[in-house]
Amino acid sequence: MLVKEIMNTDVKTIKSSDSIQKAAKIMNEYRIGGLIVLDKTQLAGIITERDIMRDVVALAKDVIKTKVKDVMRTELVVIESNISVADAAKVMLEKNIKKLPVVEGKNLIGIITSTDILAAQPKQMEIMSEMLVFHKDEKRPVAG
Repeated sequence: MLVKEIMNTDVKTIKSSDSIQKAAKIMNEYRIGGLIVLDKTQLAGIITERDIMRDVVALAKDVIKTKVKDVMRTELVVIESNISVADAAKVMLEKNIKKLPVVEGKNLIGIITSTDILAAQPKQMEIMSEMLVFHKDEKRPVAG
């Protein structure tokens, strides 16, 4: 199964100049945990609920004055749509991330999340769980 078969093409985005309050409102409205940050049409970063909790709420910053650019992460891991879902899951595991923007060249065409993979590939999650067990148990060979 390929990423393009299960990715969400209705990607919710925000501008880096928008407020954290606007980001939180969008996340709440769509019941999602993160937004892709675009500057014009270019990928600029990602902002998640966790980023907001850690860098805004926990520090008691003003959600209206604090901008997305002040909190977002700019080191994006992206994937192409013709990659297998199993490979996407491996990238998520290796990078410890839950959301992967899907690109075609430099253009954002979708997003795949760990939830998408769980819904589409229950067997894949079993395999990943086994991989984690192998990594934790030094007596067994490391899967790779």
